[in-house]
Amino acid sequence: MRPGHAASMPNRLAESTSPYLQQHQDNPVDWWEWSPEAFAEAVRRDVPILLSIGYAACHWCHVMAHESFEDDATAAYMNEHFVNVKVDREERPDVDAVYMEAVQAMTGHGGWPMTSFLTPKGEPFFCGTYWPDVPKHGMPSFRQVLESIVRTWQERREEVLAAGADIVRRLSESGPVGTTAAVTPELLDAAAASLRSSYDEQSGGFGSAPKFPPSMALEFLLRHAARTGDGLDLVSGTCEAMARGGMYDQLAGGFARYSVDRHWVVPHFEKMLYDNALLLRVYVHWWRATGSDFARRIALETGDFLLRDLRTPEGGFASALDADTDGVEGLTYVWTPEQLVDVLGDDDGAWAAAQLEVTPGGTFEHGASVLQRLQEPDDLSRYERARAALLAARADRPQPGRDDKLVCAWNGLAIAALAEGGVLFDRPDWVEAADVCADVLLNVHWASEDQRLRRVSRDGKAGAHAGVLEDYAGYAEGLLALHQVTGDAGRLEGAKHLLRVVLERFGDGNGGFFDTADDAEQLVRRPQDPADNATPSGLAAAAGALLTYAALTGSDDHRAAAGAALATVAPLFARHARFAGWSCAVAEALLAGPAEVAVVARPDLLAVARRTTSPGAVVVDQGPLVEGRPPGAAYVCRGFVCDAPTTDESRLRDQLRVVVP
Repeated sequence: MRPGHAASMPNRLAESTSPYLQQHQDNPVDWWEWSPEAFAEAVRRDVPILLSIGYAACHWCHVMAHESFEDDATAAYMNEHFVNVKVDREERPDVDAVYMEAVQAMTGHGGWPMTSFLTPKGEPFFCGTYWPDVPKHGMPSFRQVLESIVRTWQERREEVLAAGADIVRRLSESGPVGTTAAVTPELLDAAAASLRSSYDEQSGGFGSAPKFPPSMALEFLLRHAARTGDGLDLVSGTCEAMARGGMYDQLAGGFARYSVDRHWVVPHFEKMLYDNALLLRVYVHWWRATGSDFARRIALETGDFLLRDLRTPEGGFASALDADTDGVEGLTYVWTPEQLVDVLGDDDGAWAAAQLEVTPGGTFEHGASVLQRLQEPDDLSRYERARAALLAARADRPQPGRDDKLVCAWNGLAIAALAEGGVLFDRPDWVEAADVCADVLLNVHWASEDQRLRRVSRDGKAGAHAGVLEDYAGYAEGLLALHQVTGDAGRLEGAKHLLRVVLERFGDGNGGFFDTADDAEQLVRRPQDPADNATPSGLAAAAGALLTYAALTGSDDHRAAAGAALATVAPLFARHARFAGWSCAVAEALLAGPAEVAVVARPDLLAVARRTTSPGAVVVDQGPLVEGRPPGAAYVCRGFVCDAPTTDESRLRDQLRVVVP
C-alpha cells in the first residue's frame, strides 16, 4: 500500500471509467492505469512493471484477485518491487493483443487473467496467466513467481533487458507473412472441407472441449451452402446442439461464453454482448435458409434477451453479464430437483426436472444441474407455465453483475443483428432499438473535435481510448444494415465517413490493415491480427463493410479495397478456416457479386428479396440503387451486370435463391 494510506482506501482505479478496473479500486495493490506516468514511475524507481490484464466478466480474474490482489501481504510485496498496471482488455484491445502474443509465444497458450512482467520500456520478459496463491496443480504460487522475478531483476538485469528486447524483435518478425492469394471458389471449398474434417458429428461444433460458439464459421457455412448446397448440415447440427444444451439460457434466452465440455452441457456462465449479437444474426440467417421454427424461437429469445438484459438507459448495449454471482459461478442459473419442486409443486416439479435434465446427481457442482432442453416438451403449454414460474423465482435470487460499458464494435454487431432480425420477424421494436443505439454511438462515441471514434463509453460519457479497426468496421456494418432496413440516407453517409477513416488511417500499404490507426499510441509492436477470435478480425470486418458499401453505392474503390484485404488473408482459408470464418464469409459475398437488389414501390417483392440467401446480398427500396428506376419492379444486379427487371415474385425467388417462401 502507499505510505500513509490504509488498505481500505481506494487506489487510482477509483477514477476509471472501466467497471473491471473499478472492481479493483479497493485492492491494497497500488494499481496504475496504463499510462505514460506509470512507465515513468518504473524508470524513476528502477523496477519492472507487473501488467495484469482481464475483463469484468472473467471468472478466473476474480479468483486471482481474491486470492492475491486482495491479500495485504501479497499486495505489499507487489507495491514494494513493481509498478503495478491494471488493464481492461475490452477497453484496450491493442495492449491486450500485443502482450497476449508474447504470452502465447512464451508459454504456448494464452487466456485471462494475463500476467506479464515488463521492462520500464514496455518490453515483456516473463509472461503467464493465472497463478494460484499456493502451489498446486504443478503451478508455483503467485508469490513464488514474484520473488523469482525480483531476484532475476536484481541479480541478472542485463539478461532480462536483452531477453525483453529479443522478444520484441521476434514478435515484430512474426507478423503477417505478406503473401497473397486470389479469392477463388476452390479456396473456399477447401475451407469448408477443412471445417467438415473437424466437425463433431455427435455434438456439433468443431474440435473438442472447451467449445466456443463458432459464430463466424457458421456464417461462412451458411453462405457457402447457398452457393454450393454443402455445409448447411454442419450449421443445423451445431445451432441445434448449442441451443438445446446448457450453454443457452433455457429460461431467459441468450448464450453463455462457452461450454467447458464438448456436449454443450456446462457453460462458462458469463453472457457477452458480442456472442449474442453474432449468434442472433446466425440464427436469423439459419431460419432464413431453412424456415426452422426452432431457429426462429432461439433468434426471437436471443434478441429479446439483448433488449431486456443488456440494454442501457441511454439506449446502447452493455458488454456482459458476469459469470459469478456473489463470488460463486453459476449461482443464479443452476437448479436441484428439490428447488424445482419448491417452485412448481410435486407433480410439475418432477415433470420439469425430466424435461430440463435436472438430475439427483446434478450436471454441475454440488448436486445442481444446468437446465437443458434436449427435446421438445410433451406438453408445450405446461412447459411455458413452468418456465415462466421458474424465471420469476430466479429473478428473486441474487443476480450476476453487469459490465455496463458500451464497446463501439460490439454495439455495431448488435445494430446489424437487430436491424436484420427486426425486419425479417416483423419486430419494429428491434429496428427502433438498433436505430437508437446507432444514435448513441454517433452522439457519444464520435468525437467531433477530431472526427474519430472512441472505443468505449459508460453512462453516456465517452472514455479516452481511441477506437480500433473493429470499432470503425463494426459500427459501419451496423449502419449499412440499418440503412437497408430503414432507408435512412444518413446511415449510409455515416458508414462512408467511418470507412474513409479506415482507408486513410489503418492501411498497411500492402492491401491489409493494422488494428490501430497510424496516429495511435505507439506500443512495442503495432498490432495486426487477421484471424478471428471471439469477434471477427478487424480486417475481415473492414472488408465486409467495404464490400457492402460498394454494393450499395457502386463505388469501385471500396470494392477494390475489400478484395485487396481479402487477398492478404486468403492464404489462411484452407489451413485455418476456424479462425478465418468472417473473411471466408465476406469472400463468398465477393464471389456472389454480391447481389444488389433495388425494389421500387413493390412491398411484396421487397419481402421476397429480404428472404434471399445469396451471400452478402444488399436489398433496398431507397437510396442510390433505387434512384432513376421506374416503380413497380425489382432490379437485380451483380458485378456491374443487371438482370431484366421483374414484377413476378416467383421469378425473383429464383434470381435470389430464396429457398423458403
